[in-house]
Amino acid sequence: MPLTHSNEIALGTPAPSFALADADGRIWTPADALGTKGLLVAFLSNRCPYVVHIREAFAAYARDYAAKGIRVIAINSNDDGAYPEESAEAVRIEAETYGYAFPYLKDGKQEVARAYGAACTPDLYLFDGEQKLFYHGQFDDSRPKNDLPVTGVDLRAATEAILAGVERPSEQKQAIGCNIKWLPGHEPEWFGAATAAA
Repeated sequence: MPLTHSNEIALGTPAPSFALADADGRIWTPADALGTKGLLVAFLSNRCPYVVHIREAFAAYARDYAAKGIRVIAINSNDDGAYPEESAEAVRIEAETYGYAFPYLKDGKQEVARAYGAACTPDLYLFDGEQKLFYHGQFDDSRPKNDLPVTGVDLRAATEAILAGVERPSEQKQAIGCNIKWLPGHEPEWFGAATAAA
């Protein structure tokens, strides 16, 4: 089955700004969520099997690194008209159910996904303390249909590199998953251009 992989984004790119509300109406920007060492911006879904496969390990990653200065902010940009399970209320329930101890925001107009060049879910952008892109790649090699354990080894290695003050990882494997479900007529130029085998 064809899947979408993440776009190539130049390392060092500044984190695009945005202002999105959480389930309680609080407005979040990247600066609000930034930890002392960095920020992970994650484009997630409530229904994509590739996110479902990692969500508990992803929640653990966020808990593990929050105290070390790396914070997480997650964004759901899927069309909730066609996919009600991606609504703002569903986002709130997802966060509560799976212990997301970080803001999980709804990008209803999909402007943030466009600004980041997000293509798939999960799509992970790790920024350093200066909000410059340090890592844009996969969580790990585990997939819903392989037998590899979900460890987050690739994202964790990049995060440890930030904490250690060393160079960006030389290998950054593209993330792969479901395409973002774009509003009709709102598809970006990269939509459908990048697919890979499951």
